[in-house]
Amino acid sequence: MKIRTGIGYDVHKLAEGRALTVGGIKIPHEKGTLGHSDGDVLIHAICDALLGAANLRDIGFHFPDTAAEYKGIDSKILLKKIVKLIREKGFEISNIDSTIVLQRPKIKDYIQQMKQILAATMQIPEEDVSVKATTTEKLGFTGREEGVSAYASVLIIKE
Repeated sequence: MKIRTGIGYDVHKLAEGRALTVGGIKIPHEKGTLGHSDGDVLIHAICDALLGAANLRDIGFHFPDTAAEYKGIDSKILLKKIVKLIREKGFEISNIDSTIVLQRPKIKDYIQQMKQILAATMQIPEEDVSVKATTTEKLGFTGREEGVSAYASVLIIKE
């Protein structure tokens, strides 16, 4: 059996008049993420963690922000494609642990829905997807509400 780990990190600037999409859901807020796709920082971090674990480079390599076909794309579509890529290499997802770093809005009420959407998108049990959230106690770019970041750690297995 081959066991591999991967870590992912992503950050997006927050701007007024944009949708705030995190973990596959839209969260009501006066600011949203700037990005070529829908700017889903959590899904992007998970994508990079999965790609790294399978030694398949990074999300920008597979879905460049210069490609028109990815403009405004739902990040769940990108995640499905990445899961397909790692399964083609013979890997299955064992578990995912992730953290969203955002000062406002508080997202604890959305975490269960995020876990359901992520698990369904990756076709894995919900119990294998951990989503946590934290603030930076008003420090740094997230604390000043200039941006949002996310971290993800994954474990993949090949029998």
